[in-house]
Amino acid sequence: MGIVMSGVTVLAAEAGGGTTNFLIPNGTFFFILAIFLIVFAVIAKFVVIPVQHVLNERDRQLTQTSQDNRQAAEQDAATDRDYRQELTEARSEAGGLRDQARAEGRQVIDDKRAEANEEVADKLRQASEVLADQADSLASGLHASVDSLSVTLADRILGVDGSSADRGGR
Repeated sequence: MGIVMSGVTVLAAEAGGGTTNFLIPNGTFFFILAIFLIVFAVIAKFVVIPVQHVLNERDRQLTQTSQDNRQAAEQDAATDRDYRQELTEARSEAGGLRDQARAEGRQVIDDKRAEANEEVADKLRQASEVLADQADSLASGLHASVDSLSVTLADRILGVDGSSADRGGR
C-alpha cells in the first residue's frame, strides 16, 4: 500500500505541471467562491428578505399594539375621569334635591301645623261662643228662678210653707 500511495502522489505532482504557489488561488477556489456567492444570494433573496419582512411586520404590529394600548389606557383614564365627574355632579345634585325635599317637607309640616292651629283656635272660639251663649241663657233662666228657689229654700230652712205665707202677706 505504501507503493500505491507514493504513485498517486507522483501522478498528482506530474499532472500539476510543477510546483504551485499556494498564495495564488487556483480555479477550484474561484469555482467554490462562485457557488458560495450563488448560495448566499439565494439565501439572501429567498430566506433573509421574507424573514426580514416578517420581523418588520411583527415590529410594526408591536408598535401598533403599543399605541393602541396607550390610547386605550388614555381613553380608560378619560372615561374614568368623566365617570367620577358625573358621579360627583350626580351626588351634589342628589344632595340638592334632598335638601330641597327636606325644605318642602318642613314647609308642608309648618303649613299643616298652622292650619291645625287655626282650626283648633276656630273650634275653641266657637266652643267659647257656644259656652258663653249657654251660660247667658242659663244665667237668665236661673235669674228668673232665683226668686222662687230662694223662697223654697227659706221655707225649708224655716220649716214654713212659704206659698201660704206669701199669699197671706200680700
